[in-house]
Amino acid sequence: MKKELTLVIMAAGMGNRFGGLKQIETMGPNDEFIIDYSVYDAILAGFTKIVFIIKRENFEVFKETIGYRIEDKIKVEYVFQELNNLPTGYTIPKEREKPLGTAQAILCCKNNVNTPFAIINADDFYGRDAYFKASEYLKTIKNDSNNYAMIAYHIKNTLTENGAVKRGVCKVENNLLVDLIESNVERKNAKIIASPLNHDPSFEIEENQTVSMNMLLFTPTIFKFIEENFPTFLKDNQENLLKAEYLIPDLLQKLLKQNKVTTKVIETTSNWYGVTYKEDKEHVQRAIQESITEKIYPKNLWRNDE
Repeated sequence: MKKELTLVIMAAGMGNRFGGLKQIETMGPNDEFIIDYSVYDAILAGFTKIVFIIKRENFEVFKETIGYRIEDKIKVEYVFQELNNLPTGYTIPKEREKPLGTAQAILCCKNNVNTPFAIINADDFYGRDAYFKASEYLKTIKNDSNNYAMIAYHIKNTLTENGAVKRGVCKVENNLLVDLIESNVERKNAKIIASPLNHDPSFEIEENQTVSMNMLLFTPTIFKFIEENFPTFLKDNQENLLKAEYLIPDLLQKLLKQNKVTTKVIETTSNWYGVTYKEDKEHVQRAIQESITEKIYPKNLWRNDE
């Protein structure tokens, strides 16, 4: 029996960043979004199911703008990230509108995912090689394994010319992640400088330094860890529950320090693209057009006649 491979796409924050789903920036020549290219590459790499994590109020427009294009090509399920998805006995301020972060988002799909899976951000372009590397790894691990992985990018393949970007700089030993230094990274005078968000001294990194772009590979055991640590997060941030976010990189870092999991670092040669700054849109569109010219993607992504 063919193993089910699930791609979890975190899209609950899309409406916030783009002013509503209808205003999502189109990148392809036939109004394709970045998310379309992610799904296209995932299908080629052997993924068999997509789980979209979205806001409940965006369900209909999400299906109209994205879902209908792919529902006849791969199994699709939707889950809702809602603020009331909390441990029993806990509440958050009713004034909060923003989702609680990526760890809570992943927990929302607990009932929809029971095999090893990959997670990505909806509005990031990861490149085809990354999906094939992810697929290869997920096929090798058991459902109850605590041996996770990340697809790691060379920093030179993720930078923008328009300013500093946030990256998780990887410290790796024997192909395993031992530390993730969340930093603002920017090219300055032909050097790449990382400035840790915890205010440690800035340091120079090489062009091929590996960084995390939130393409993480998990088994269903991650749900137990998210649930176990959720109350601690809420207690530690009880004075900042209007803004605090329960983030999967933070939890992963904690689990690594506690020796509860391992995370294999799998390098990809893919270029990563995202729209951190408004000026990045043209760069992303140009990269997609170059891929079309090179026959990596068809001009009309979801039609076979072009």
